[in-house]
Amino acid sequence: MANKFGMKGYMKGALLLTIAALLVKILSAIYRVPFQNLVGDQGFYIYQQVYPFISIFVVWTSGGFAVAISKMLADAESNAMSIEQKSMITRTIFLYLTTLSIVFFSLLFFGATQLAHMMGDIQLAPLLKTGAFVTLFMPMLALLKGAFQSKGDMAPVAYAQVFEQFVRVCIILVGAFMIMQTSKSLYAAGNMAVFGTIIGEVAGVVLLLYFSKKSSLLVKPQKIIQQPKWPILKEVTVLSLSVSMSSLLLLCFQLIDSFTVFSLLVENGMEKMNAMETKGIYDRGQPLVQLGVTIASSLSLAIVPLIAYHSKQKSGRGPVPFIQLTFRASVLLAVAASLGLVIVMPYVNEMLFETSVLSNVLIVYVLQIVPLSIILTFTAMLQGMDKLKIPAVILIVAILVKYIGNHLFIPQFGVLGAAVTSDIGLFLSASLLIIYLKRLMGIQLAKQAFYIKLIFASIGMTVSVFIMDKLLQTLNHFITGRLEAVVVGGSLIFIGAFIFLTIVAKTKILAEKEWFMLPFGRKMAIYQLFLNKKK
Repeated sequence: MANKFGMKGYMKGALLLTIAALLVKILSAIYRVPFQNLVGDQGFYIYQQVYPFISIFVVWTSGGFAVAISKMLADAESNAMSIEQKSMITRTIFLYLTTLSIVFFSLLFFGATQLAHMMGDIQLAPLLKTGAFVTLFMPMLALLKGAFQSKGDMAPVAYAQVFEQFVRVCIILVGAFMIMQTSKSLYAAGNMAVFGTIIGEVAGVVLLLYFSKKSSLLVKPQKIIQQPKWPILKEVTVLSLSVSMSSLLLLCFQLIDSFTVFSLLVENGMEKMNAMETKGIYDRGQPLVQLGVTIASSLSLAIVPLIAYHSKQKSGRGPVPFIQLTFRASVLLAVAASLGLVIVMPYVNEMLFETSVLSNVLIVYVLQIVPLSIILTFTAMLQGMDKLKIPAVILIVAILVKYIGNHLFIPQFGVLGAAVTSDIGLFLSASLLIIYLKRLMGIQLAKQAFYIKLIFASIGMTVSVFIMDKLLQTLNHFITGRLEAVVVGGSLIFIGAFIFLTIVAKTKILAEKEWFMLPFGRKMAIYQLFLNKKK
């Protein structure tokens, strides 16, 4: 694909897709804050209970299947297959996806009451039934995205991703606002949020259809040929799952929480309304983690194609320098985001979500950012090297740990137990992936000096924030409540980030040329050059 369109054009398209994916992830994390402010913790619990059911299929099809389709069509193009052969591939995959969408629709729609009963809240059934309809638009969305990407035309896919997310967020927030101003029904507000996802997907399909007509994307073959379908189905299934498995991991964790947290809290004596609000507060951590791993997501999207490209080259440097850079950059930025949230969590909690309750739980929750960043980048890198089986087994182990741990820890420690279990599963998974990649490549991912400098930067940020927090306590006489959280918390975030990045730049944890290779790293490289210039 890169050869046909030119590496420059391909990388330009990949950058556009990276920016679009980053915008989508930021929007996906940020809209939850005003939504929670509109509907409160109970309303947030209602939406978060249903969200993973819908998102698992959306991520797998519009994400994983789209990439799998693009790869298979690009391979068909490079092998000089006829239009009829390529049409056979797309038709087989489309029928397969349609069958899957009908199966998932039936499970969600007709099994909604049973699923809601298993979660311990029968009023969630109508939301699951509404959410079932999102599956019906996935085949067309995946096929169109995959077809555009296979031709190296990333712009329509990028525009569609941002457009569908923008439409979705607008409907969720406007709909929730209108409902809370009228009926004030929290379940109706949750249903509106689910409905917004459906309309967003429809908007994406419509925009892609518009682009496809302009570019004559889908050309009808003159004749229909027959060829074995099983190899096509096997390849697209394996590829789609491998591409999306790191994203599916987090959704599987959320799905396990949907089935266990609320029901176990109630079983162990907590009153239902209190259990709903507690689960809603626990779910505040999800957008914080999602924002924290956006950098890692952009890293995997931007650098991993280079790793895949150099892995196949018989000469040159090979993928090792890119693997080492990806590891160091993802750990560096993940530690900064995670530790930064930990030391200012009470302020962040109140600033974003109105209260600072259960900040200790959220502190444990956001530690997920570090292992998740490693998992996202490592699974993507291993996928680029066609190493899929071991990572899949490792992630399945993490899911089992989460499921068993929830049942063991929640009765003892409440939602704190759920957060601890997630950390254990993710840190275990990240550690096993690191061990596997090091043995596979026979390399050292980072030198000891990297970890020493990282610890030094982390201590510097923590101490500076602690000192500044004490100094800013004098503001308590003038401002209180949420305004204090905004002013003090915002100041501490800025100071902490500035100190951390300054130490990182001064100690040259990453070289200037390495910063230039990272998404949006140019300004950091310039700052590093400025700090270390000889006077």
